Amino acid sequence: MNRRALKRSLLVLLTFGVYALHQDVWFWRQARPLVFGFLPVGLAYHAAYAVLASLLLFMLVKAAWPAHLEHEAAARDEERKR
Repeated sequence: MNRRALKRSLLVLLTFGVYALHQDVWFWRQARPLVFGFLPVGLAYHAAYAVLASLLLFMLVKAAWPAHLEHEAAARDEERKR
């Protein structure tokens, strides 16, 4: 398996893992314990999940963004300016 396929597989697994973590069934009916003394545990979990999802999206953009489309769009823009 080449490096690109390995990276793609890892990103797909991470995406499914983050999706699975979104299905919060363990904190549905609990307000306690309070995180930092005031934040219900379910809300704290979703705040941490939002940070994790943001990091995953950052990784996806850095690793899987189709840069060739950006180059093609820039080339078309240069052609139109001429």
